[in-house]
Amino acid sequence: MTPYIIDFLKIGSPELGYITVAEAQKNVPFAINRVYWTYFTPQDVIRGGHAHKKLQQVIFAVSGTIEFNTLDLEGNENTFILDSPSKGLFIPELIWRDIKFSHNAVLLCLASELYDEHDYFRDFEDFKNYRK
Repeated sequence: MTPYIIDFLKIGSPELGYITVAEAQKNVPFAINRVYWTYFTPQDVIRGGHAHKKLQQVIFAVSGTIEFNTLDLEGNENTFILDSPSKGLFIPELIWRDIKFSHNAVLLCLASELYDEHDYFRDFEDFKNYRK
């Protein structure tokens, strides 16, 4: 499976503001077991630098702009720009990612699993050499 953008429905108007809804098994392709967010990430820092064995995610930039560079085990690279709170990035398991943030970016993540350090690939060579 490869990462892809999910366009979530943006409900509202410039006069009233907007709401966007994410629902498990509807517009999010998994049950949501954990939610987290990152903020105040310095613009010159690259985060990520890991992959997951089982975890799947849908990630939003609820503020600012976030750039994801992804790589799968077959060597397919993609770049995704999150610049709207109604645009989510689905990242399946076994996808390496590096993440760059604008100075005001807030990342919101919906995750399929609870935190488990054993689910991480933090060494790129271990990830590249992994076989299912």
